[in-house]
Amino acid sequence: MRVAKNWRDFHIIDTSDGEKLEQWGKYTLIRPDPQIIWKTPRENPLWNRAHGHYIRSHEGGGHWESNGLPKEWKINYGELTFALKPMGFKHTGLFPEQAVNWDFMMKKIKGAGRQINVLNLFAYTGGATVACAYANASVCHVDAAKGMVQRAKEILALSGLADRSVMFIVDDVIKFVQREKRRGRQYDAVIMDPPSYGRGPRGEVWKIEDELYGFVEQCIDVLSPKPLFFLINSYTAGFSPTVLANILKMTVVKRFGGVVTCGEVGIPVSSSGIVLPCGIYARWEAQKK
Repeated sequence: MRVAKNWRDFHIIDTSDGEKLEQWGKYTLIRPDPQIIWKTPRENPLWNRAHGHYIRSHEGGGHWESNGLPKEWKINYGELTFALKPMGFKHTGLFPEQAVNWDFMMKKIKGAGRQINVLNLFAYTGGATVACAYANASVCHVDAAKGMVQRAKEILALSGLADRSVMFIVDDVIKFVQREKRRGRQYDAVIMDPPSYGRGPRGEVWKIEDELYGFVEQCIDVLSPKPLFFLINSYTAGFSPTVLANILKMTVVKRFGGVVTCGEVGIPVSSSGIVLPCGIYARWEAQKK
């Protein structure tokens, strides 16, 4: 497991009975997590005075209860700045466990010794986009949700990176990649964080078990002759990281060689010393010469 342990403005304080107590900068949140099946004593007093608590509804969805939680606030990861706000379905607009992937991307891009063009698909609010832009890559950020793309633009500016070479696209990712292939556009790195299920701006349906393998095959056709890396992140319940690794081995490795690694990403819990698993990943890297 790769653990996001370099945060200063974020940490998980405690976990118990389906919920996690988190510190996001100045504010504490309680959010649900179905993997927390243990019922340990909630001894930390912050459980009783958190600034925000997301309450799940028995009918589905849920709502935020605020105890002085602002509509928006900021935290930093190194030189990167992110804006947070309470969003639907327990989210804040940032997945802090992805810091381990940001570190990987920045290191690979900075060490490449050449200009790197990155394609970020299902790019959400752009954590990976900000990290790659900070490392001086050119980035194409694609997401079907107009509001998320606008949010990503704002977050890029917060880190003082508004002048970097970033192109923001609101589109169905499959159709966009198909058009890029026809245009002859090429990228040195591909990042994707596909949902389990989703709809494009024109009603296009995405089901990860039906679409992912074929989509990765299409993405190979927009890779440059000397690609740097290909990263797939997933939160789909029931998927093993080996499934993602197998896809990369049967597609990217088949054409470019290189190596594939996979596993879980997680965040340490300060009260207990355990690590909370937060998703899976598989990544391909070009073989070092």
